Amino acid sequence: MKRAAGPARRTVLGATAAALPWLAAASGCLPGGSEGPTARLTLATGAQGGPFARFGERLAHELGTREPGLKAHVLHTSASVANLRLLATGDADLALSLGDTAADAQAGAGGFRSPVPVRALARIYLNYLHLTVPADSPLRSLTDLAGRRVAVGAAGSGTAVVAERVLAAARLPRPVREVRLDLDASTRALARGDVAALFWCGTIPTAAITRLAAGTPVRLLPLDGQASALRERHAAPYVPVEVPAGTYGVPHAVPTVGVPSYLVARRGLSAEVAEAVTRVMFEAREQLPGPEVPGGYLDERYAIGTGSVPLHRGAVAYYRAAYG
Repeated sequence: MKRAAGPARRTVLGATAAALPWLAAASGCLPGGSEGPTARLTLATGAQGGPFARFGERLAHELGTREPGLKAHVLHTSASVANLRLLATGDADLALSLGDTAADAQAGAGGFRSPVPVRALARIYLNYLHLTVPADSPLRSLTDLAGRRVAVGAAGSGTAVVAERVLAAARLPRPVREVRLDLDASTRALARGDVAALFWCGTIPTAAITRLAAGTPVRLLPLDGQASALRERHAAPYVPVEVPAGTYGVPHAVPTVGVPSYLVARRGLSAEVAEAVTRVMFEAREQLPGPEVPGGYLDERYAIGTGSVPLHRGAVAYYRAAYG
C-alpha cells in the first residue's frame, strides 16, 4: 500500500540521500520483468513461537502469496546475534535483529570479531527491556540484583546483549550469577523461584510474560536513566521509554530502555529482491503481527531510521518509489 509522503518524510529521505551518495541513482526502476523477482530465501528469525518467529513466518507467507517467485524458508534461531552470524556466513539472506546488535555487527564490535556488512530493509518496531521479578520480591531496583541468580536471555540473543550491558553499566558490588535461558524457560524458572529476576527485550505485552503474570503476579523494576548511559557507552540506538500502566497488572508506568528491531539482509542480496521484500512487508502490514502499543510499528516516518546500519539500495528504491 502506498502512502503519501508529508514534508517531514521528504526531509528525512533527503537527509538519507545526502548521507548515501547512491540513493538518487537507486530511485529509478529496478531491473526485472513484470513477473517479479525469483529467489529462494532463508529468513533467520527467533525461537519458535516467539515474536521474531511469528513475524517472520507471516512475512514468509505474505511473500509467497504476493510475490510467487519468492520462496522464503523460515529458520528458527536464538535470534539477533545468531541471525547476523548466519548472514555473515551466507547461510541466511534475511534476518530479524535488535538494532544494537545489528550496529555491533556492522562495526565488528561486541560479539563480532570482524564487521558483518549487513544492510537494513526497515526499522520494524520498538522493543521494551523487561526486568521482571515476582510481585512479592524484595528486589526494588537494579542494584538489588547484586549476587542474585538472574536469567539474562538465551545465548546468541539480543536480550542477552542488552542485559549484560545494563548489568555492566550498573557496577554492582557483587556480580550477578547469570543464567542463560530462552524466554519460556526464564518464565518457568522465575515462577519456581530458581532465578530472582529475568531480562527480556521484546514487544509489550509479551505473551509469555502475560501468561507468567496470570499465575505468578509480577513487577517490572525501573531502568530510568539506563538508555542514555547505554547510548553513550555503545553508540547504539537505545531510547528511554515507559511500559504503560496496567501492563501485566502493574498499576503504574515503568521507565525502561527501548531498542528497535530491524529487518536486515546480506549486502549481496539483489536490489530487485530487496525492493520486493520491503514492498510486500509494507503492503501486508495489517497482516503482520506487531506490538499493541505505540512504538513506530512499520511506520513510514521511522522505517528508514536504522542508525549506523545503512539501508539496502533495493529498500531505498522502494522508499523513493513509495514516498517520493
